[in-house]
Amino acid sequence: MNKRRKFADDVRTVVTWLSTSISVIVLAAIFVFVFSRGWNTLSWDVLMSDYHPENMLVEFSDGTPGHFERPADLDDADVFSEKYGFALRDEIDHRKQHLMVLTYIADDSPLRDAVFAGSGPRKGDKITVMEDMQIRRFDYMSEARGRKSPAGFMGNQKTADETIERIETDGSALIGMFYQSTGGGMRGSLVATLMLIGLTLVIALPIGIAAAVYLHELAPKNKFTSVIRSFIEMLSGVPSIVFGLMGMTMLFSVTALFGITTQSILLGALTLSVILFPVIIRQTEEALIVVPDGLRMASLSLGSSHTQMIFKVILPNALPGILTATLLSISRIIGESAALIYTMGVAINDHPEIGRSGTSLAVQIWTVMTGEQPNFELASAISIVILIMVLVLNLTVKGISSRLNRKWRT
Repeated sequence: MNKRRKFADDVRTVVTWLSTSISVIVLAAIFVFVFSRGWNTLSWDVLMSDYHPENMLVEFSDGTPGHFERPADLDDADVFSEKYGFALRDEIDHRKQHLMVLTYIADDSPLRDAVFAGSGPRKGDKITVMEDMQIRRFDYMSEARGRKSPAGFMGNQKTADETIERIETDGSALIGMFYQSTGGGMRGSLVATLMLIGLTLVIALPIGIAAAVYLHELAPKNKFTSVIRSFIEMLSGVPSIVFGLMGMTMLFSVTALFGITTQSILLGALTLSVILFPVIIRQTEEALIVVPDGLRMASLSLGSSHTQMIFKVILPNALPGILTATLLSISRIIGESAALIYTMGVAINDHPEIGRSGTSLAVQIWTVMTGEQPNFELASAISIVILIMVLVLNLTVKGISSRLNRKWRT
């Protein structure tokens, strides 16, 4: 009998260690993949720049050629123009697109004297051409054709060497150029995510906490209360994409009252609030259960009303559990994508507003991975940002909860 029991205990121990090891290995593999593919892409520029590059057309006031010496410290990969005093380099950006980057500009290069050539009130304004700009095209005066010609991606030159060779052999003067900002960033989605978190918590937390207080502290223990609890439990099992459809069909009329007639961050927040109600109610109830009944009795015996007892005794003591509910809610908001595809849209908006469509960080991952060339690097970089946000939130909530517990013990 003892041998059989020992064998059964050993089997359980092996199964426990095996399942734990598999979980750790899978989690480690995910972290290794994400950080190996996205860490080199992640930078402050990617974090704070727009996804859509800004196009800029400039003209040079004096584009006549000169003679420039190649700097001794210029990298071998840089192609230098001896006639116009600048250098280009071929690169592949984090969107897997080939580009030419401006890596050097001489002090007296024609590129230093540029003005805005586009339409609008900025036309004629002086433009400071800086290094690291993505050059799409140079316009030059062609000696062979006797007119303005393009060189670069819009002139059938695909590399920096071909572009500079073209303007030096066929050009008598530089007229202007067309360049783009870096692009491919996540600033708009990061801002939209923060706006979504704030709006959702403002809507969901008061309603969810109030519902939990009612169910645990005020509601009678009858069949009606049991039915309500069953419905809440059922809500937690509904797929989020169903909530997205519900948001488009039912909650859309709510946002229409505010004059919002398209997908919007507000619609996404309302939909996520419904998704989070079961989480907030369940976690808040667990926090209320932990509060000792002795505190309730002591408060009532001192003459406080039921309402005073709830707000002055129970809720303050349940605050660590409520913070846990808030943390779980924020994590769900950050990681949600299916419901937001319908309610917020999938078009990346670099300047999000509450009443306009946009993408959260999770939806931007979906967007950059659904094209013809999935961008694993940018998707992994965004995943790292999400992981860091969740880690910081966990540490913050744990720190606040620990401090509150120490305060109440003393």
